[in-house]
Amino acid sequence: MVFADWQVGEVFLSFLWFFLFFIWIWLLIMVFADIFRDHEMSGWIKALWVIGVIIFPYLGVFVYLIARGGDMHRRSMEAAKAQDAAARDYVRSVAGAGSAADELDKLARLRDQGTIDEAEFQQMKAKVLQS
Repeated sequence: MVFADWQVGEVFLSFLWFFLFFIWIWLLIMVFADIFRDHEMSGWIKALWVIGVIIFPYLGVFVYLIARGGDMHRRSMEAAKAQDAAARDYVRSVAGAGSAADELDKLARLRDQGTIDEAEFQQMKAKVLQS
């Protein structure tokens, strides 16, 4: 069996290298995402950063983190806040946070516009008043 020849230290080092490789891939993804998320940078500067990170991966990522790490955090927080606000707005719109009077007003407008007829209006009005 192949694994029977491995020592504890070799297994530990293998896990360590895998973990470091995983962290490196994560850093690359985060740097590329931040390069394209930044609206203050021009397209030429973005292209130079991308080329730099591709040609000199370790140096490029470390220089980017040193030079733009603080702004990277700020942009990440702004994106998280925007995503949270969008999720909250969506939940509010789906939940239909409205009173019975609001629902009746909407139904009356639909009836006045001719979208629904009087029978449908009365049926939906009864449902709104029951709930």
